[in-house]
Amino acid sequence: MIRSIRGRLLLLAALWLSVALLGAFLLISGLLRDFVTDRFDAEAMAVADSLIGQLDSDDGQIELDDEPTDARFSLPFSGWYWQVNADGAPVARSASLLDGTLDIADGEETGALTADTDGAPLRLLRREVTVPDSDSMIAITVTVPMAQINNSLRQVIRPLAVALAVLGLGLALASVIQVLTGLKSLGRLRADLARVRAGDKPRLDVPDVSELRPLTDEINASLDQNETLLTRSRHHLGNLAHSLKTPLAALSNDLPADHQGQALIARMDRLIGWHLRRARQAGGRVLGQRTPIAPVIDDILLVLRWPMQDKGMTAEIDCQPDAAFPAERQDLEEMVGNLCENAAKFGHSRMRVHVTQYDATLTLRVEDDGPGLTDGQAPMALMRGGRLDEHGPPGAGLGLAIVADLAALHGGELRLERSDLGGLAAIIDLPA
Repeated sequence: MIRSIRGRLLLLAALWLSVALLGAFLLISGLLRDFVTDRFDAEAMAVADSLIGQLDSDDGQIELDDEPTDARFSLPFSGWYWQVNADGAPVARSASLLDGTLDIADGEETGALTADTDGAPLRLLRREVTVPDSDSMIAITVTVPMAQINNSLRQVIRPLAVALAVLGLGLALASVIQVLTGLKSLGRLRADLARVRAGDKPRLDVPDVSELRPLTDEINASLDQNETLLTRSRHHLGNLAHSLKTPLAALSNDLPADHQGQALIARMDRLIGWHLRRARQAGGRVLGQRTPIAPVIDDILLVLRWPMQDKGMTAEIDCQPDAAFPAERQDLEEMVGNLCENAAKFGHSRMRVHVTQYDATLTLRVEDDGPGLTDGQAPMALMRGGRLDEHGPPGAGLGLAIVADLAALHGGELRLERSDLGGLAAIIDLPA
């Protein structure tokens, strides 16, 4: 079964054209065959009529006063023959028969076929008449060679077949052009939808084809509903975070700093943050969003300028001006912010942010000159709440896991490698 609309339309067009042209050929060729055959029959009838006009009876003997002058009836064994029978016995015949006779059974009808001396088929015409002053039944037979009829048919049917073939090719080409032109609107709709998914445009344009407008309206309505539901879900998550974290903060303030419950409160706060972030990610993303990357990096480094200045750390930025993230700014800030914050925490004096976008791939690379990770430590660093150094800078141990989850949500992945600066290289590969 063909699953392509284009293929189905072209197949149906091909079947219809084949049936229509074949039917037209059979019908027209049949009409032409009747026309050509009738023309030869008319010629034979004219010869028979001329013979009837020359019949005469002399003392009961049937005679011809004159014979037809058509040269075809003089050429020996030409297939053009005439013969006059009286009471079943031949009394006159064409010169083309020489000494032969036509053996035609009584009652043979016009249009019947007989055979020449060499077996070639002949089409015959038979007339039976009576002559005044004679009781004899006169039978006049005229034959026409089928080879000449068929040759005449080929001369008219061959151009007909060529004309219909050319017509069929023209109609097939027109059908292909019509199908391709008609489906261009679907192609434009698909391209627009791909641009919406990539974040190049927020909504689908109204097509110029009326049949596609209801579909476009439904898709745009679905996009609006998607955005509304995600926004509402995130508001609920924010309210939930506030309702959970506020009591924890109050409880932490009521307990002494060295109380053993502080560790439990910190763990609960870390787990709440983790699950809220995971719930936000699971809600999906708003389609039709596209975020320039360079301004986001600048804003994040502006927030980190004071801790970096305290350590004497410098940041090297290499970002293509037109590089863009095909989703919301909040997700990009979450990923780049976590990676830059880790680099600022664990790096000694240098941080490097490198962004490249080629074809369908976007790569964000954040490096530092800190202690880095071994091959065995990298998987642990991606676990939720995983901390490799409990005595290091403060944090919840969720940053890299959150980045990995967000990258996966957007169809990419997070890789941890050794940087040539000496520390960690966190690399996010995303579809652009």
